[in-house]
Amino acid sequence: MFYVKELDHEITLEPVHMGPKLRQTIVRLLKEQVEGLALANYGFVVNVIDIPENQVKSGIIEYDTGNVVFTVKYTALLLRPFMNEVLDAVVSQCNPLGFFAFCGPLRIFVSKHSMPEDMFNGFDGEKDAWVSDDKEVVISSGSGVRLRIKGRTVEQGAISAIGTIKENYLGLIDDGDVQGDM
Repeated sequence: MFYVKELDHEITLEPVHMGPKLRQTIVRLLKEQVEGLALANYGFVVNVIDIPENQVKSGIIEYDTGNVVFTVKYTALLLRPFMNEVLDAVVSQCNPLGFFAFCGPLRIFVSKHSMPEDMFNGFDGEKDAWVSDDKEVVISSGSGVRLRIKGRTVEQGAISAIGTIKENYLGLIDDGDVQGDM
């Protein structure tokens, strides 16, 4: 799910940024450009952890623009869901086709075909929730669910996945109601 990896990125700077605070400018721009970005082969960049002093290479001047291109090696915390990984998520939206849930920045869709048989026809449009036949399980916006990742895709800088709750020990784990001290 989460892992640390060393990556590299190219930063293009205009000549106005050349000066005594060059390194701080490079670090700031690197964080702005890569944090929150989904990289196809590695996953979602959650945070830039470290940029070692010696890993900012000397820049190459672009002769037609005067800009300088720096290659920067950095260490990042990445989120990458793996196939068949079980994780906990919070439901954000229910509709007649299934529900969407989020686990951090990861958006997961669970189809009605990936729910237990007793919930297949259980969408309640009034409550905007999925309800089991015995009315004991109610999955609505704000509910916590445990699900298994069945597929994932990276598109336009975001990672999304398809999940299932149609197995043992998966499904509703928190109904989202806030309980006070008793």
